[in-house]
Amino acid sequence: MVATILVGMLCAHLLCFSVMFWLISRRLHGKKMGMDFFAMGNLLLGFAYVLQLAEGGPAWSLMSVVNHTFTLASPVAYGLGAMRFFGHSVPLWRPLLAFAVTYGAAQVLVQWSLGPAARYAMLSGMSALLFLVMAITVVYGVRTFAKDLYGEMVFFAALISGICVLNALKFMKILDGGLDALQMDRNFQMVFYIYMSSLATVLPPSIVWLVLRRLTDDLRNLAARDPMTQLLNRRGLTEALQRYFNSSKAVPAHLLMVDVDHFKRINDTYGHQIGDAVLCHVAEVLRTTVRLGDLAGRIGGEEFLVICLDTDILGVMHLAERLRAAIENQAIKIPGSNYPLHCTITIGVSHNFAGAHVLEDAMQEADAALYRGKAAGRNRIELAQVAHGNQLTQGMGTSTTYQTDTVV
Repeated sequence: MVATILVGMLCAHLLCFSVMFWLISRRLHGKKMGMDFFAMGNLLLGFAYVLQLAEGGPAWSLMSVVNHTFTLASPVAYGLGAMRFFGHSVPLWRPLLAFAVTYGAAQVLVQWSLGPAARYAMLSGMSALLFLVMAITVVYGVRTFAKDLYGEMVFFAALISGICVLNALKFMKILDGGLDALQMDRNFQMVFYIYMSSLATVLPPSIVWLVLRRLTDDLRNLAARDPMTQLLNRRGLTEALQRYFNSSKAVPAHLLMVDVDHFKRINDTYGHQIGDAVLCHVAEVLRTTVRLGDLAGRIGGEEFLVICLDTDILGVMHLAERLRAAIENQAIKIPGSNYPLHCTITIGVSHNFAGAHVLEDAMQEADAALYRGKAAGRNRIELAQVAHGNQLTQGMGTSTTYQTDTVV
C-alpha cells in the first residue's frame, strides 16, 4: 500500500514538472536550453509509472511493453535535453521513435526466447547502463565543457549514480529471485520508490536553477560585450582585468589603443554598412592575432583596446606590429565593386600598469601616444612618453596614410 502511494506521488511530481518545463520552454522562445526535451522525459516516465499502477504487477501485455519502452526512453530524452542545454543541436522525435521501435522489438524477442524475468531484468540492466553513461558524461563535463558549473555537475553526478546503483541491484535481484523481487511490498522496492520520489522532488528544481544560472550568465555576458563585434566593452574589460589582477600570478600589463585610420572617410565614401564591415573585420583580426589570455575590446566608434598580459614591452611591440601588418595586408571585399578596400590602423602603447584601478591612466597614456602617431602620418605604432616628456622609442611601422585600391 505504501509503495503504491509512493508511485502515485511520483507520477504526480513527474507530470506536474513536465507541464512546468513545457511552459518554461515556451517562454524561452528560440533558446529553449533543452527544457522541452526535459518536459518530454518527465512525461514519458510519468506515464510509465501510471501504466505500472494500472498493471498491478509484472505481466506480459501491450501495456507492459509500452511501460518498459517509456521507462527507458525517458533517460534518452533527458540525455538529449542535456546536449541541448550545452548548445548541441540534436533532434528529439527521430531518436526517440527509433529507440522505441528497437526496444519494443527487443522486448518481444527476449520474452519469447528467455521468458518474462529476462525482459524485466533487461529493463533494469539497460536503465543502469544508461544512467552509468550519463554519470560518466557529467563527470567528464566537470573537467571540460561544464567547468563553470562544477558544483551543480557534481551534485547531478551523485544523484544519477544513485539511480544507476539501484537499477544494477534490481537487475541482480531479478536474476537471483525472478519476478518475486518486483513485488511492491518488498523492502528493496520500497527503498527504490522512496529514492525515486525524492529524486523527482529534487531534480526538477535543480534543472530550473541551471536554466536560471545559464540565463544570468548570458545576460552578464551580453552586458560585457559590444553587440556589433562581440568583443569586450569597457565594462567587460574592467571586470576581466580585475579578475586577472586578483589572481596570485598577475604581473603588470600593457595596453594598446587601436584606431582605424580615416574611418570617417570610409563611412562618407562607402556608407555606414561598409564602415560596420570594416569594424567587424578589425575585430576579427584582433581576435585571431592576440595571444591566448590577452583581452581585446571595442570602447566606441572606431577605437579598440588590447590588454597584453604576461609579457614584456618587447613582446607587446611585436604583437602591435603583427596587428598593424595584418590589418594593412588583408583586403575587405565591397559588395558591387571589383576593387577590395584596404585600411590601416594606428596604435598607441601604454607603459606597464599593475591594477584595474589605473586602467583609465593607461588608456590616457595610450591615447596620447595614438594621437602622436596619427600626427606623424598614421599606420604606425607609438609608445607612450616618459613623465619628463622624452619618448622611449621611435614610432614603428610605415608612415603611409589611408590606403585603398579604389579612389576615395
